[in-house]
Amino acid sequence: MQAEPKKSLVGEEYEVEVGPVAHGGHCIARTSEGQVLFVRHALPGERVVARVTEGEEGARFLRADAVKVLDASKDRIDVPCPFAGPGRCGGCDWQHAKPGAQRRLKADVIAEQLQRLAGLTPEEAGWDGTVLPAEGDKVPAGQVPAWRTRVQYAVTADGRAGLRRHRSHEVEPIDHCMIAAEGVSELGIEKRVWTGMDSVEAIAATGSQDRQVVLTPKPGARLPLVELDRPVSVLRVDERSGGVHRVHGRPFVRERADGRTYRVGGGGFWQVHPKSADTLVTAVMQGLLPRKGDMALDLYCGVGLFAGALADRVGDQGAVLGIESGKRAVEDARHNLAEFDRVRIEQGKVESVLPRTGITEVDLIVLDPPRAGAGRKTVEHLASLGARRIAYVACDPAALARDLGYFRDGGYRVRTLRAFDLFPMTHHVECVAILEPAARGL
Repeated sequence: MQAEPKKSLVGEEYEVEVGPVAHGGHCIARTSEGQVLFVRHALPGERVVARVTEGEEGARFLRADAVKVLDASKDRIDVPCPFAGPGRCGGCDWQHAKPGAQRRLKADVIAEQLQRLAGLTPEEAGWDGTVLPAEGDKVPAGQVPAWRTRVQYAVTADGRAGLRRHRSHEVEPIDHCMIAAEGVSELGIEKRVWTGMDSVEAIAATGSQDRQVVLTPKPGARLPLVELDRPVSVLRVDERSGGVHRVHGRPFVRERADGRTYRVGGGGFWQVHPKSADTLVTAVMQGLLPRKGDMALDLYCGVGLFAGALADRVGDQGAVLGIESGKRAVEDARHNLAEFDRVRIEQGKVESVLPRTGITEVDLIVLDPPRAGAGRKTVEHLASLGARRIAYVACDPAALARDLGYFRDGGYRVRTLRAFDLFPMTHHVECVAILEPAARGL
C-alpha cells in the first residue's frame, strides 16, 4: 500500500525570529512547531515573515524567503539592485546587507565550518577572524563593486538575456548586472536578442583589452551574427560533445598576474574578480616562502597561475610539477610556462596522476581544488610527501574544513589562514590556509 504523498508547504508563511547565518547565503530560523527554515533575504536577529519556497510536511528542513521584515537589523540596507529580492535573480545573496556586515557574515560561516568539521577555533587555525575586502572594493553602503569579469547569462524563450533565479531554471531578464565588471557591461549583452541561444557567457580579461563571448545554442539552432558594442571574439559550445570551438577572433583571452601574461582558452577557468589572481598568488607565496632549488607541486593547476609563480621563485635548480584534468587548460599551461625548462604539466585527475609520478618527497605543495575539495585519499597522499609547507586555496569553507581535518590526521597543522571577500554580494568567500608538519609547530 502506497504512502500518501506529503503535503507541500510551498507558499505557507511563518512569522519567525531569525537566528545565525548558515553556509549557503541564508540564515536559520524555526517555525513554532520547531521545523528548521533556511531563510534567504534575512539577517541574524531580525523578525520576518518567511514564505516557504521548498519543502513539505515532515521534511528535515524547509527553504524560505523573507517577504516582510517586521524588525530590521541595523546591518540592513535598501537593496541597490532592481532585480534582487525574493523570487528574483539568484546571483547575489547579500544585497540587503551593508558591505562590512557581509564580510562579518562570511567570517561567521568560516568559523562555524572550521569548528564543526575540523574542530578548530580561529586561534588554532592562525586566523584573526576577519574577511578582507579586495583592493578597491571597500565601498559605502548602497554602492556595489563591479567585479565580475565573467558573467553567464541565461536566455529566455523569446531571446532576452538574464540570470537564473535561486535554485531554479527560470530566467530573470535584466537590463544591467550591477556586479558585472565594466568590461562585461560595455558589451551590451542585455540589449540584444539572442534567438535560439541557451546561454551567453561574457568574458572581459583584466590583463588586456580581450573580450570574448561564448555561445551555447539550443539543439538545432543556428548561431546569430554577433554585433556588440565592443570588439569581441566569439566561441560556441558544441551541443553534442560540449567542446568549445572558435567562431571568430582569438580562441583565448590574455590575463595578467604576478607580472606574467597567461593565455586562457575556450572560456576556461580564471579567477573572476580582477584582483583575485594577484591577491591569491601573494597570499600563497608569502605563506610558502619558496627557496631556490625547491621541488614543488601545483595541483588542480588550471592554466598554471601558481606553477608560474613558483617557477619564478625556485629558480633553475628547482622544479615544479603541475597536474590538471582539463585538456585545454593543460595546453594553455604548457604554453604559458614554456620558458621554464624545469616545469612539467601532466593531464589527468590528481588522485590518478600523482601516484603514477613516483614522487615520494617534495618541498612545497599548492592545491586549489574544485568546490568539493580534495578528499581524504588525496590529502593522505599529500601528507605522506613530507612537504615543508602546503598552501590550500579554497572557494568553499566546508570543503576546506573537512580537508584540514584530514591533514591533521596526516600530521599537519594549520599555521595561518587568511580569508578574502573576492565575491562581494554573494555568499562565496576565498580562503588560503598554510599548513606545516605538526611537529614543527611545537
